[in-house]
Amino acid sequence: MDYKKLIIRGISYSQTQSGAYALLLENVESNVKIPVVIGNFEAQSISLGLEKDIHPPRPLTHDLFTSFAKSTNFELDSVIIYQIIDGVFFSNINFKNILTQEEVILDARTSDAVAMAVRFDAPIFTTDQVLNEAGILLDLEDASKPNTEFEEEREDEQTMMMLSMEELETLLATAVKDEDFDTALQLQDEIKKRKKNIE
Repeated sequence: MDYKKLIIRGISYSQTQSGAYALLLENVESNVKIPVVIGNFEAQSISLGLEKDIHPPRPLTHDLFTSFAKSTNFELDSVIIYQIIDGVFFSNINFKNILTQEEVILDARTSDAVAMAVRFDAPIFTTDQVLNEAGILLDLEDASKPNTEFEEEREDEQTMMMLSMEELETLLATAVKDEDFDTALQLQDEIKKRKKNIE
């Protein structure tokens, strides 16, 4: 089957479901995007998997499963989002043993599959059928945020700008210790921006 490669374009609060997030995947050829509604834990896990510099004090479930797979000589070869039924995406995680070349295919929720893929730097694919059924053309540059959310983010950014690098690093350590990963990622971004400006 001719699979279409997807990349992660971002994670944002879901506008349709309270307390949920939207994972946005994009086909690199057509720019068609697939929004997948995921939970708070999965959103944090995917974000942490993408942000290699932040390490929680104790391993998350996806970190634990990654360690187990690697300890048994399995690498995650690819993730395939192969079907959508009534708005629910179905995915397979394809593992391969690096010693024996044995292949293992596991059924998984798409959010878990993506959280695993980012930890192995594995590609994510889908089918033409899924793209046709769930895909949307969305200009991310023109997509406007609700005013309240925008104002809150701007206030947070202004607050962080007033803090010293030492204070930011202390807050980052506290946020990671408290497993407040949303705050930790924001602080990490601010620290990176400042270090880049210094360089």
